[in-house]
Amino acid sequence: MLGPTIDMMWVGKLGSSSIAGVGVSGMIVMLANALTMGLYTGLRAMVARFVGAGNSEEANHVAQQALIISIAFSITIAAIGVLFAEHLMLLLGVGPDVVSQGAPYLRINFIGMVTMSFRNLTEAVMQASGDSVRPMWVAVFFRLFHIALCPFLVFGLWIFPRLGVSGAAVTSVFSQGLGAAIGLWFLFSGRTRLRLTLKNFRIDLNMIWRLIKIGIPASITAMERNLGNLILMFFMTPFGTVAVAGHTLGQRMEMFLQMPAMGLGQGAGILVGQNLGAGQPGRAEKTGWFAAGFLSAVMIVASLAVLIWAESIIHLFSSDPELISMGAAFLRIATAGYLTVGLAAVFQQAINTAGDTLVPMAIMLLNMWLVQIPLAYFLPRITGLGVYGVRWAIVAGTVTATIVYAAYFASGRWKRKKV
Repeated sequence: MLGPTIDMMWVGKLGSSSIAGVGVSGMIVMLANALTMGLYTGLRAMVARFVGAGNSEEANHVAQQALIISIAFSITIAAIGVLFAEHLMLLLGVGPDVVSQGAPYLRINFIGMVTMSFRNLTEAVMQASGDSVRPMWVAVFFRLFHIALCPFLVFGLWIFPRLGVSGAAVTSVFSQGLGAAIGLWFLFSGRTRLRLTLKNFRIDLNMIWRLIKIGIPASITAMERNLGNLILMFFMTPFGTVAVAGHTLGQRMEMFLQMPAMGLGQGAGILVGQNLGAGQPGRAEKTGWFAAGFLSAVMIVASLAVLIWAESIIHLFSSDPELISMGAAFLRIATAGYLTVGLAAVFQQAINTAGDTLVPMAIMLLNMWLVQIPLAYFLPRITGLGVYGVRWAIVAGTVTATIVYAAYFASGRWKRKKV
């Protein structure tokens, strides 16, 4: 999440339209990227199971098939995005100033979808094998590169051209490519726990189908989450560019705060998969509960920090007083949901990596369309909350989803899932 946040910090110097354009474009990119997230969920689930069972050869075979799917799918999505960038933004009802800023950013990021897919794949394979350290160092390296290069291309410093919003996108794509190259080198050179080879490489339609069968519900879950964010943005647009920009910054901050939840959730999920592969379902369940409890303590501290320094956080991105005031209010409302969002992330990741992806999909669909979206529509209209009603609807959806996830995880049905 640091990449889009870096882009937003520099682009924020160009004005509210640029912030809104990058924010809306970023959501569309995340929606498209969510299509491939299911593949990596299936990849993690199957590689973790085979590693837990001590079958490295079959784990390598799974990674080979995931590589085939990733290449074909990312090229297709990139082509669609490049052709219809402006149309996708106009569907959200944003103004011409936002479209003019966001469309170039969107198009360049779609072109970079291929390099992003390679980086995500290498990261998923290493993590599923039990190595989360090397992916971390790869991410640190290419994001430092991103941080250093971004202002040069955005503002045209030194010998570089002034590309504005497009400069942020170019930097992001180039740094993602660098991360993908390093990740592939780690895997093929044997510098991680699972060495990837092309030995006995062949297209295995049965294995591809097993990956897709696990991945499709996970993709729908990720898409639904991002589609919901786009619909919420649609509800924000009638309140003006400042509201869109404030909502965008709030969403970025929330995504950044969710990273500990996603990290612990992925760690718990991988251990769940490996323990199920090793025939230790009790230890798998204990892992999930421990991660959830530890994360609750982390999110309490994070929530207090946001409550105290909300204005300072928004000021990192913009000096507009109106935007700072509204964005800080959005963040403070969001803290009501921070205490539970981590639990939902941990349980969702654990259940997904067990291969039980249909249940998180159902929870996301029902919660989004029966709780969050209806409340986001009605609260601003019938309670007098105005634009703040949309933000309270997000909190309500987060709390509801957490309760359902926790109940299903406690039931233990995910332990019996075959992959």
